[in-house]
Amino acid sequence: MFDLAPDQWTAVALSLRVSVVATACALPFGIAIGWLLARRKFWGKTLLDGIVHLPLVLPPVVTGYLLLISFGKRGPIGAFLYDYFGFVFSFRWTGAALSCGVMGFPLMIRPIRLSIEAIDRRLEDAAATLGASRFLVFLTVTLPLALPGVIAGMLLCFARALGEFGATITFVSNIPGETQTTSAAIYTLTQIPGGDAAAGRLVVVAIILSLAALLASEWFARRAAIRFHGE
Repeated sequence: MFDLAPDQWTAVALSLRVSVVATACALPFGIAIGWLLARRKFWGKTLLDGIVHLPLVLPPVVTGYLLLISFGKRGPIGAFLYDYFGFVFSFRWTGAALSCGVMGFPLMIRPIRLSIEAIDRRLEDAAATLGASRFLVFLTVTLPLALPGVIAGMLLCFARALGEFGATITFVSNIPGETQTTSAAIYTLTQIPGGDAAAGRLVVVAIILSLAALLASEWFARRAAIRFHGE
């Protein structure tokens, strides 16, 4: 079942690498925006919430195209990064990580926001009355209490990144050893004669990895429910 060719193991390893990098890079933004949506009232909050969740409802190809025209070498952001830092996203594994992070970001935000909203604000107020700054209160009270939700969000983002295909292939194409993730490798194998068996083995590997991430996310979500609601 796991008798994969070297290039297929390379695709699996690349998927794991891309998913880990995407999740790690998205995490600080996820915590910041999750806290902002949970704790602050401001004009445009509903709009921001809609924009954050837009990748869930947009066709992945549309998201990939938007990334391509924005972060490609000729895009406004991509051209700036290339001209001043020599950093390239398009047709590189870093671009795959970016697209996976964007697609998984909405799934990360939701549990983080709910965890922060469930925290009793009197605990934060008590820490503030003892002289702690807002940042220290967040670091020592809010974040530890929201940790189960943060971990659940990370795992959901990781699982989504593992299965990402449409936005990634639109943005960075399907280059073996560089941008060919597990999903892209499965697609390639289904297009060639006799590739069904190898594609099936990759499907099994993808199911196992994604299921493990989802089960871990559910376990942490239950931990959060027990901590906050005693359920």
